[in-house]
Amino acid sequence: MPQRPDALKYLAFNWFAVVMTLAGLSLAWGRATPILGDMAGAGALVLGAAAALALLGLLVLSWMRWQHYPEAVAGDMKHPVRHGFIATLPVSLILVATVAASLFGAEWWVVGLWWLGSLAQFGVTLWVLARWLSADKTQAFSWPALTPVLIVPVVGNVLAPLAGTSLGAGAWAAAQFGIGLLLWPVLLALLFARIATHGMWPERLLPTTFISIAPPAVIGTAALQLGGPVVLGWMCWGVALFFLLWSAQIGRRMLAQPFSIAFWSMGFPLAAFASLSLRLAVQHPGAQAPAMMALALASLVTVVLGIATWKGWREGSLLQPEPVAIVAVPGSPTAPGPQ
Repeated sequence: MPQRPDALKYLAFNWFAVVMTLAGLSLAWGRATPILGDMAGAGALVLGAAAALALLGLLVLSWMRWQHYPEAVAGDMKHPVRHGFIATLPVSLILVATVAASLFGAEWWVVGLWWLGSLAQFGVTLWVLARWLSADKTQAFSWPALTPVLIVPVVGNVLAPLAGTSLGAGAWAAAQFGIGLLLWPVLLALLFARIATHGMWPERLLPTTFISIAPPAVIGTAALQLGGPVVLGWMCWGVALFFLLWSAQIGRRMLAQPFSIAFWSMGFPLAAFASLSLRLAVQHPGAQAPAMMALALASLVTVVLGIATWKGWREGSLLQPEPVAIVAVPGSPTAPGPQ
């Protein structure tokens, strides 16, 4: 199937999940260097370069989309679910800056890129939560619109210390980390309450369930970066492992549906879990085997996602209007649901 003439219109913000996955996997391979040696370092470099190229390409395409289809971008920002994916852009900037810091050190452009991503992420978090206070019923908080997608803008602040401490921004990185640390259990409680009262999110969003792995995995790594005790890292590792096994329960239902870009929601969380596992394995050699298994799983999933995306791109099945579900917003007519 050839690409639609208006395919660019459907290049939503969630495509930046590709950058997040590649950058996260680069960091994980970098963590494997003490175990695998130079081969792991070379893998981290290749993945980091791929993440940077993907970021640059998506930035150009997103700019073109904004120029040609401003109504589509405005629609994403107003959508009860899709607006949360906007945070994948600043998170991608933070992660690519983190990879660059690990490879090149505190160069001026690395510091600038990190600050750009960090401040943008802070702003997006404020904007997303401000919607809940809006008098506009289509933007105010609603249970059906509450999905794991909100983890990205709300909890993504915990990424700041991964590079901030080495780039001379330790105080701000710790402050931003505190924001994510505060909001994570709040959002987690809301997600469980949503499941109890309204059931699971729509089938097309089932892959986003794996996003629940990312907060404890990143918090553990970031806490160690800030000088926290190793026992805290292990506690976070246990929570991340629980959410990995919990998310796996929906695997069969998830794989029963056609591939979409939402499947990339699995990539970064698995890479983050592998990164924490490898960080802990350096101090506990007995944990090297499960850490390498986590790295192999994250790498395998990324390869499969890449192949499926390439196939979908060539067939023209990805940049298409998606089936529309219905999300009811209290006090207003039903609104288009997650796409």
